[in-house]
Amino acid sequence: MKLQLIRHATLWLQYAGVNFLIDPMFSDAKVNPPIPNSTDDRRNPLVPLPFAIHDGFHPDAVLVTHLHRDHWDDAAAAALSKTTPILCQPDDDATIASFGFTSVTTINEILTFKDVTIIRTRGQHGTGDIGKKMGHVSGFVLKADGQPTLYIAGDTVWCDDVKQALDANRPNMIVVNAGGARFAAGDPITMDADDVVSLCRYAPYTKVVAVHMDTINHCLVTRVDLHSRLTAEGLLDQVAIPGDGDWV
Repeated sequence: MKLQLIRHATLWLQYAGVNFLIDPMFSDAKVNPPIPNSTDDRRNPLVPLPFAIHDGFHPDAVLVTHLHRDHWDDAAAAALSKTTPILCQPDDDATIASFGFTSVTTINEILTFKDVTIIRTRGQHGTGDIGKKMGHVSGFVLKADGQPTLYIAGDTVWCDDVKQALDANRPNMIVVNAGGARFAAGDPITMDADDVVSLCRYAPYTKVVAVHMDTINHCLVTRVDLHSRLTAEGLLDQVAIPGDGDWV
């Protein structure tokens, strides 16, 4: 297994001979407005892609955790071949198909794609009324013979849904969307440093890869912030914090 952070939550995953693209956001830097009701007025994405997306970029499948614009955007939809298999959570298939994609499959609970078992997990994209307004989100657990178990948690805070996925699958690696994304009011809607620490304490057997930082204006926890906190907690050896373009 090899995992590359492209930018934010966009990942390139080589797993059991299959090339997966996860949550593609290909917009150029600063072409999109700030997230509404946030405390930072910088335009998104804050940084460019680490490399150009070219015509030879052909994943075997795309995994989409949900359809917020920082996980699936018009630029990605335009760049990808319309015959690319797209795997998504229930109720997102019609929207993805409206972009012209001809092979869109929902994962209700479990799906096998080219000998890779993909299990959909749930999460909480925030708490209270904000969490409800953010809508349904999913994560994915990937398993295959001879491969480590990988859990891509998606946009969620630390919650019972994540604990249940960890307990059921005991992944060798979990990718978490950190950054402590939040609005001007309310609690974080993705994991912050406290959540990552809680995850590490709960599941010391798993390697954590923290992404989803330094790219969108309402993600207030930076890589530097998280690195400092994990160092203070003695947990840095358990967590990788890749830069854009880095491989794990």
